[in-house]
Amino acid sequence: MSKSETPKVGFTDFEQFSWDDRLEADCQAIVELARQEDLGEAGDWTTNGLVSEESRGSATVVTREEGVLAGVAAIETCLGTLDADLKWQPLLKDGDPCKAGQSLGELSGKVRDLLSYERILLNLVGRLSGIATLASEYVARVEGTQARIYDTRKTTPGWRRLEKFATRCGGACNHRTGLFDAVMIKDNHLAHFRASTGSGNGGPRTAEAVTVIRKYLENEALGASIPIEIEVDTITQLEAVLPVQPDIVLLDNMSLENLRSAVALRDEKSPSVQLEASGGVTLETLRQIAETGVDRISVGALTHSACSLDIGLDWNSVG
Repeated sequence: MSKSETPKVGFTDFEQFSWDDRLEADCQAIVELARQEDLGEAGDWTTNGLVSEESRGSATVVTREEGVLAGVAAIETCLGTLDADLKWQPLLKDGDPCKAGQSLGELSGKVRDLLSYERILLNLVGRLSGIATLASEYVARVEGTQARIYDTRKTTPGWRRLEKFATRCGGACNHRTGLFDAVMIKDNHLAHFRASTGSGNGGPRTAEAVTVIRKYLENEALGASIPIEIEVDTITQLEAVLPVQPDIVLLDNMSLENLRSAVALRDEKSPSVQLEASGGVTLETLRQIAETGVDRISVGALTHSACSLDIGLDWNSVG
């Protein structure tokens, strides 16, 4: 396990994804939907009209630009879901860097299946590799600092686990998967909590929210198995919440000066609490944010703004 993957002692970090049965199932569901989108009930008129049933051949899957790969493991799953008469021989694996013109591997078998399913395969690998590539750029920018890059829940509906797997392929870390595996007390939760308890916007009620949620988890027999994170946007709120020791405090849209002040305050008052910077993070601002001393930087852009990596299919032979 690398340094970037190691949580602090006593803190159980969010689940970090690798390719497993859940991702296989997600991939199968997406491929089934993609087949309906592309082939409908009629099938591929062009291919069926021009290519004989018996024709066989091979083609190479090629990257058209430099990047980091993700979704290579999904190709075999795609072929099985589509019941394609094709054999996949990979040359690279998920997480590998690739250069323009480099071969990922070779597909061989029934030409009709190659042509009809080409776009489904390329869309999937291109999308996931684009996320991995962007994640790797963010990770590279914070090298030499203690900050780790985390993804968010700003994912494509139905693709979340696959997209989070892709950010891992790029070297980033996975934030919570959903609402079920961590507590995240955000500003809207706090607004309702304060209103319902008749309080203002001060820090004490922010701290009380952590105490209330911790007691709730204990009553549900969950205890320390569920990480508790809370969002603050002022140093006053941070100062109030540190004594109740949430696992993570999210510092929302804070200036660099305030981030540095937050780190100094945390180090003095409650060193075990991790600090996460979030909001408006870009490749241009990332390094300065990391150098403030925060432990985590969460970036929605890893998934919601990634461009697909250009991946194509080059024919080798037709039998």
